Amino acid sequence: MELTKIKEGKAEILVPKAERIYDAPVFYNPVMALNRDLSVLLLKVVKAERVLEALSATGIRGIRYALETEADEIWLNDINPEAFKLIIENLKLNFEGELEINERSATLRDKKTLIATNKDANLLMAEKFRYFDFLDLDPFGSPMEFLDSSLRSVKRKGVLALTATDTAPLCGAHPKACLRKYNAKPVRGELCHESGLRILIGTVVRYTAKYDLGIEVLFAYYKDHYFRAFLRLKDGAKEGDKALKNLGYLYFDTKTGKFEVERAFLPSKPDAFGPLWLGPLKNQKIVEKMNAEDKGELAEKKKVSKFLNVVVEELDVPFFYDIHALARRNSLEVRKLSDIAAMLQEKGYRVSRTHFSPTAIKTDAPFEEVLEALKALQ
Repeated sequence: MELTKIKEGKAEILVPKAERIYDAPVFYNPVMALNRDLSVLLLKVVKAERVLEALSATGIRGIRYALETEADEIWLNDINPEAFKLIIENLKLNFEGELEINERSATLRDKKTLIATNKDANLLMAEKFRYFDFLDLDPFGSPMEFLDSSLRSVKRKGVLALTATDTAPLCGAHPKACLRKYNAKPVRGELCHESGLRILIGTVVRYTAKYDLGIEVLFAYYKDHYFRAFLRLKDGAKEGDKALKNLGYLYFDTKTGKFEVERAFLPSKPDAFGPLWLGPLKNQKIVEKMNAEDKGELAEKKKVSKFLNVVVEELDVPFFYDIHALARRNSLEVRKLSDIAAMLQEKGYRVSRTHFSPTAIKTDAPFEEVLEALKALQ
């Protein structure tokens, strides 16, 4: 395996040379640097001590957690023996201290404790029952095969961070796959990305409830063809019941672009999409603290700042109106978002941009008011 050294954040990492990232014997995706930057910021804010990166590959994420946050015990795991060997080399590259290496584990004790393991992620999480304050699942594809084990491994008031890159099922291109993996019906069209994220969170809520757990969404977003959610578990059957009340369905009229949401265990009308999460997608204080953190040594500091600025100001209501799609569906000309927003705000409605689409607005105004504002600007 031919290696090359790269720098990301405070970490120096050896990664395999390959013409395509998917051909490498150990996976490293430079596009996900922003994902890792945001994860570092959130971990700095929640100040977790024991952290597991269950699917580590090169170890880049876990090593950055050790170098850039206050976490003092970081576990890095991968089932691939080549990945395990590379993690060990990357630990040596970034930390001083004695490295104790066994057949399928390695421990480095410096100012912090770093433990590398070469195990099936589900097996490791089953062994470390209720052990981790922060558990990170960043798989290739869907996180569903690891979800049950992760919910038993993270503490009952800990944080579960999960990524889903299977956007095709969650966004409705492969509805049968979405039904199999997430037990939900996805929507196509301009709302597919927010719907996909809410289906992912809604599935986690259904899983946590059986353990008498609820969730609080600290921060959830869509970016670069993946979904990411940071969820704090909330202990108790009442918290599980409370979270389940935030599940419901989306109704979407493909002719006009009008949507409605319904909080309910079962839909009351046909052609419902879901079930999905209809609660908040962020804790405002958390995202504000993330945005206030020093970003000077992040890999993508400019992109992170721009992205978080939108998230902080984003109205936290379910779904949005894509003005380009709305104009096309209703045979109207596109007009500036700022002009439409100003007209709605004059009527007392709240309006913001959204990170889901650069051509959309979030608002508490009803569909008829948004459409009327667009028509008035023709």
